[in-house]
Amino acid sequence: MAAKAKKVDAGSSAKAARKSGKGAAPAADQKREKMKNKEYEEHVKKLQGELVKLQLWVQQEGLRIILVFEGRDTAGKGGVIKAITERVSPRVFRIVALPAPTEREKSQLYIQRYLTHFPAAGEVILFDRSWYNRAGVERVMGFCSEKEAERFLQLCPVWERGIVNSGITLIKYWLEVSEDEQQRRFESRINDPRKISPMDVKAASRWYDYSRARDDMLLATDTQFAPWYVVDSNDQRRARLNCISHFLSLIPYKDVKREKIKLGKRQKRKGYVDPDRTYRHVPEVF
Repeated sequence: MAAKAKKVDAGSSAKAARKSGKGAAPAADQKREKMKNKEYEEHVKKLQGELVKLQLWVQQEGLRIILVFEGRDTAGKGGVIKAITERVSPRVFRIVALPAPTEREKSQLYIQRYLTHFPAAGEVILFDRSWYNRAGVERVMGFCSEKEAERFLQLCPVWERGIVNSGITLIKYWLEVSEDEQQRRFESRINDPRKISPMDVKAASRWYDYSRARDDMLLATDTQFAPWYVVDSNDQRRARLNCISHFLSLIPYKDVKREKIKLGKRQKRKGYVDPDRTYRHVPEVF
């Protein structure tokens, strides 16, 4: 596939961010002309074709892959996930987007409810938000104590080393959007209840609380065995393409030879008679 991708040093960015007070991904503040839809469709079609090849390789080799998507509100996590999964099988590429934990789940080991969704052989699991909720929204919005958040940041690299040592490929993406662009997106969604929730409204005014939480998270959990990759998502089309291209570059895969499929002859009626009855048909409105 493409040349080996350059790793984003998210940990170093976080260290610099804590000194300067700026975001961990300064590239998200740069102005670029947004990609036109026609150009985007040309690129995404090719990349999605490569994802189908990767899917066949994952199934043949029994690979187990986890993709974690985290980031600012409105950063476009859902759009990236949709672009990845649009042409592949949902039995192989499975999306996990968990609701708020139940009272029973709150009493469990924190990571326990995520473990049940981990991949078996031949599966790619995409977490639309993940165990990193503890380091982000739960910490900022007061759903966990500061002690619990700090304990999570201490233990998370230990858990993730265990995940990687078990043979699972763990890939983590942080989608970064500038403050101005996030504000623009919030304003564009303000009257659409599908795209903005009461929690989003509260989060919209806490930019720097989320910045501090993000910096601590990247600093504590950007490891050699499970690094973070930061995606500039001010242009959502470019973000989708860059993320898919990078993901493909991380998994060495080959074309899987498939036997040519030949359809057999159609079965003969052999006395079958269509039933004489009236069915309830869907009205042909269109």
